[in-house]
Amino acid sequence: MMTAAKAFKSTNASPADTKLSALFAARHDEKNLQSPYDIGLIIVALALMTIGIIIVTSASMPVAERIHDNPFYFAIRHGIYIVGAIIAAMVVLELPMQFWRKANPYLLLAAIGLLVAVLLVGRTVNGSTRWLALGPITIQAAEPAKLFFFTYLAGYLVRRYEEVTENLKGFIKPLVVFFALAMLLLLQPDLGTVVVMFATTIGLLFLAGARLWQFFALVFAGVLAVVALIVFEEYRMKRVTSFLDPWADPFGAGYQLTQSLMAYGRGNWFGQGLGNSLQKLEFLPEAHTDFVMAILAEELGFVGVLAVLGLILWMVVRALQIGNKALLKSRPFEGYLAYSVGIWFSFQTAVNIGASAGILPTKGLTLPLVSYGGSSLIVMSVAVALLLRIDFELRVDGVQALGRGDNKKTSKAKAKPAATSAAKPPVKTKHTNAEPFADAEADYNQVPSVESDTEAPESMLDDAQSKEAKKASSTISPEDEGKAGIKAILARVSKEATNE
Repeated sequence: MMTAAKAFKSTNASPADTKLSALFAARHDEKNLQSPYDIGLIIVALALMTIGIIIVTSASMPVAERIHDNPFYFAIRHGIYIVGAIIAAMVVLELPMQFWRKANPYLLLAAIGLLVAVLLVGRTVNGSTRWLALGPITIQAAEPAKLFFFTYLAGYLVRRYEEVTENLKGFIKPLVVFFALAMLLLLQPDLGTVVVMFATTIGLLFLAGARLWQFFALVFAGVLAVVALIVFEEYRMKRVTSFLDPWADPFGAGYQLTQSLMAYGRGNWFGQGLGNSLQKLEFLPEAHTDFVMAILAEELGFVGVLAVLGLILWMVVRALQIGNKALLKSRPFEGYLAYSVGIWFSFQTAVNIGASAGILPTKGLTLPLVSYGGSSLIVMSVAVALLLRIDFELRVDGVQALGRGDNKKTSKAKAKPAATSAAKPPVKTKHTNAEPFADAEADYNQVPSVESDTEAPESMLDDAQSKEAKKASSTISPEDEGKAGIKAILARVSKEATNE
């Protein structure tokens, strides 16, 4: 069959035959079949979750044994969080992006409400009021607030794109909203989340086409604000001084960082082996949350750290690719939202690993999809589900229209008189990447049947046989008609090859 197809390509085939074979291949060729979802992105997210539960189990066993008399206490809870995160991601995956486009202003109000509720009735742990207790469930309000703010920012850039790129007023409006959220977060206090949100905001404004002088002015103002917040808070200043020289006070302000650096140093290239960490024996505080990468480095070494960084980098690059593809497909909201997720993941990863490795001052930010923490894990999984949903809608864009329009196009082509279709050439319209085969089907419906070229003239049939043939042809489905056309093409190719 492949030989006959190659021989057919070398002959002078009519446009109708060529488009018919293209239509048949589009519907039945296995090479053209693709998954509606990005399997690679799903595998990478699940791989990070798997690494996370393994390292969290290893890092949390000593402290769980001492506090709860059960070495797998935190591991079991983390497993429950993973199940909840997967369920939340599956629910979000079923929501069309149109929902997020319409609901993003209300989501911003929900974020403000959560942050206000934390200040009023929140739970205080280690001097910070960041958690809402709803029975057995504890929610860190800053995590959904980040996602809701990014969805609002993406919607604002779509609604006010010209204002953002052309005048200062449109550029400042989203910064006012960010300033209000930042004040609520600093009252908790939570400077780390403010820094991540600020970095994502300026990155998204830059990608949206803000003027360079506005961009650099915003960066300069943001740096000054962060410096001021550090200088006027004593505990933040101690973190900075301990970051600059942790060994000056290894059992005081620099204790956590020195223990983390020792974990990195013991890891070497391939680590001490899974479960063989010494720093997790309650030498390193918060070993299964903010400093989980230090335990991973000690047990799996530089190779393990590089593998995790490679997975997160792949996810970030994929998010930026999805965003770029969405913009090219004239879907700006989806594009900006995918960009914000990519910037968010990359910057939060940099802050987490930089703090544990002594590159940045210590901040309480989780490692995406790896660290212990239900709120962070669920929100990050929802962000990944949003990327999957955006990519899904880009993949099926036009394909569903093709499926819905087959019968309509066929019926319209049959209703047209032969003289009109012969005198008036088909008009080419602008279509998406998934629609060329729809044009091929429409043209195929307008040209004479290929089957009539290879069979005997109609005059050799009697009237009864002609009526039965026409009646049968009217009940043939488009699928059977396409297969019959292909068989006719191959029959004619073999006949021409025999004549030669």
